[in-house]
This record gives sequence, C-alpha cells and structure tokens, in this order.
Amino acid sequence: MTANPPRRKTGGRQAQISVADIEREGLRLGLPNLTVNGVATALGVSPTALYRHVDGKVGLEALVGEAILRDLHIVDDPADDVEAHLLSFAQQVHAFVLDHPGLAAYMQGLFPRGESGVRLQREAIEALGRRGYSPAGAVLMSGTVASLAINLTAAEERHRPYVDGPLRRELDKVYALLATDELLLAAHQELPQITSEPYFRMVMTGCIRGLVAAAPPHRPVLEILTDLGLEE
Repeated sequence: MTANPPRRKTGGRQAQISVADIEREGLRLGLPNLTVNGVATALGVSPTALYRHVDGKVGLEALVGEAILRDLHIVDDPADDVEAHLLSFAQQVHAFVLDHPGLAAYMQGLFPRGESGVRLQREAIEALGRRGYSPAGAVLMSGTVASLAINLTAAEERHRPYVDGPLRRELDKVYALLATDELLLAAHQELPQITSEPYFRMVMTGCIRGLVAAAPPHRPVLEILTDLGLEE
C-alpha cells in the first residue's frame, strides 16, 4: 500500500479528515502499533480531529479491527458434517488471525464490535443451522469453537518470538532447565516434534468432538446445560 502524504494545517485551520482517512492510516500502522496520536501524526492533524470521528482508542481499534475482519470470509463446504465444518471454521480463523498481528487480542476483548463481526457471527449461525442446530445452539457451538481457536492463536502469536525470533535464546534456556529434571527430561524426550499447525488441529479436533458429543444437532440448549449441571 502506498502511503498518502499527511494532511497539513492550512491558514491556521485544521485540515479536514474523514473516517476513511483514519481507517487507512490505522490499517497502515496495524493494531499492535495503533494509537490516536500515531494516526493523528500520520494524517498531519491534532488528536482532537480524530475524536470528532472515533471514540478514542477503543473506537479507533473497533474501526480498524472491523476493517480487517471485512476480509475474513469463511468457506463452508456443504459436504462437511458438523465436526468437519467446525474444524475447518477453526482453521480458517486461525490462519487469518495469525496473518493479522493484534487481531487475536482485539477479538478476545469483545466480539462482535461492528458490522464485520455481526456478519461473521450470522454466517456461522446460518452454517450450523444448515446442519440441524437452532440459532441458540449455533451461537453456543460457533462461539465456543471461535474462542478456543482465537485463544490458541493468541498463545502461538506470543510464542513466535521464542521459536524463530529474537528471543530464541530464552527458549534454549528453558530446554536446558528442563534437562536438569530427570522426569521432565524423559517426558519431553518421549514427545514427538510437532509444529504449530498440527498441534492446533489436534487440540481443536479433540475439543470439537467433545462439544459435538455434548451438544449434538437438534438438542435444546437448556437440556444440554442441564445435563452438564449448569442449569437447575
């Protein structure tokens, strides 16, 4: 993306900016580096000019986060059963969030926060509805799977600098520490080497199978919660 030149103050008056200008510069900065002052500086205006369009840092995050989520479109294969669909859903969320630093934290905080989030939630409900879930059951299932996927992705994102980044030496120290304990050393030596994607798929597959067993299609949500001891 080619950066546009910042808007300058002319004749002692504040340059005019639009929501589209704020969104553009916010996307350029990215969620991890997003601040009201940073966007204002990029646009050549004062932070006050942004407050006319967004509700501070929270509103700015929502504007940029929803702009990013506009590009997330879950592909739903009609041939997939419930388990296959939910795993595909989780993997697509995982890949997209990893490609957009800071998005995991944005989605963990509060979701949905705008039109893009609402669209994604509606599409998730519709996809599970085609597989026999009521809207309430679909919200329960898709929301739980999405939360698990996002939380795992956030953990992977935080761990990346230790695996292939500037903190690799710290990971080597952890391995050395584990080697000093006979039990831990034996356990880790027995574990096969597994990369992040197969690990994600393994965890999500196990969780999804358990969820579907507890909450199959056509089963009322209140009945599910009662069986789990969550409703009287």
